Amino acid sequence: MVSPCFSWSHVTCRNGHVVSLALDSIGFSGTLSPSIVKLKYLVNLELQNNKLQGTLPDYIANLTSLQYLNLANNNFIGSVPPSWAQLSTLKHLDLSSNGLTGSIPMQLFTVPVFNFSNTQLLCGSKLEQPCDSKSDPPAPAASNKKLELAKVAQFASCGAFALLCLGAIFTYRHHQLHKQKSDVFVDVSGEDESKISFGQLRRFSWRELQVATKNFSESNVIGQGGFGKVYKGVLSDNTKIAVKRLTDYHNPGGEAAFEREVHLISVAVHRNLLRLIGFCTTSTERILVYPFMENLSVAYRLRDLKADEKGLDWDARKRVAFGTAHGLEYLHEQCNPKIIHRDLKAANILLDDEFEAVLGDFGLAKLVDTRMTHVTTQVRGTMGHIAPEYLSTGKSSEKTDVFGYGITLLELVTGQRAVDLSRLEEEEDVLLIDHVKLL
Repeated sequence: MVSPCFSWSHVTCRNGHVVSLALDSIGFSGTLSPSIVKLKYLVNLELQNNKLQGTLPDYIANLTSLQYLNLANNNFIGSVPPSWAQLSTLKHLDLSSNGLTGSIPMQLFTVPVFNFSNTQLLCGSKLEQPCDSKSDPPAPAASNKKLELAKVAQFASCGAFALLCLGAIFTYRHHQLHKQKSDVFVDVSGEDESKISFGQLRRFSWRELQVATKNFSESNVIGQGGFGKVYKGVLSDNTKIAVKRLTDYHNPGGEAAFEREVHLISVAVHRNLLRLIGFCTTSTERILVYPFMENLSVAYRLRDLKADEKGLDWDARKRVAFGTAHGLEYLHEQCNPKIIHRDLKAANILLDDEFEAVLGDFGLAKLVDTRMTHVTTQVRGTMGHIAPEYLSTGKSSEKTDVFGYGITLLELVTGQRAVDLSRLEEEEDVLLIDHVKLL
């Protein structure tokens, strides 16, 4: 009933047609549906690092516009369908790390970039064709002696390198034992390349944030959104921070999100809005630094508490409702131009030490000039919180946030999620708003 070009993540469209599906590393299992051939304009299909199984479907050959196909690191079995030889537009094909066997259509060896490694397919030593376009075909027996000599030379150079590494390690350890207790952080290349002006915000060095988050350890992840992960960190003065690291700032959406969030938070200062305390930019990184909220989010306090942790009583929920409303009113009525958050939900309402509501995550926010149209190029937000007219038309306004605030109030009152698939088992409505209507 709605266009995927407006409202679906991981989908890219051109002229109203789906041209790209980026569905890698999201835990998919089962088999690939034949319905995918309905996407006849599909150029890019990324399904790597999932748990897809079964044989490679021959109907993929019907995707005649396909240029990039990545099915690596799944559980596919069987052979490569001969019909795939018809994929004349392919420029990149990766079938590596699957349980595939048998021969490969010879036409696929002409694809500019291909990878059949870590499979049982007939390539490499089993055929005079490489398993990877980056490698050379297997050498004939006559050159085996040369290969042996090359290996000897390689081992010798590796031994010399290992000795150098040992010397470097001893030197480093000696330095560590005699260094001062206070660390001095040195900027890395590209750290000052960003021309964005951030006023009085603190500029952190990459090394400083790397140390604070234990090299961005997965054990320190406290949240994850569309543009990256948030890590808990501790600075050298024991200040606790939350570090938001963009996954790919080269992505136009990611870079825009960085500039937008910094701009918005630098002009929006209110007790019920999350305060940005600093940033870090290098040639490959865009990072934002916030104060760490000890009590995490409203969503956590409503649904994910541990046994010994404090929940939200009715007075606390009332304060959350009013605090969120005050923050939203400030964005809509006192900022010029006004700001539409576009992703208001319990997970984006943080709680400070006094359990006061602090509205965070402006990554999806949009500056609104009242003289301009509210039409956006892509619907942003979280399912269950998106206003119906925004979902169907792509037009956002203050009312978009008010609808999200209403859903958040329902979350506060019921403690339930805005979308709960478990209600399907009881033949009830998945959306909280429909479920509440019935009640």
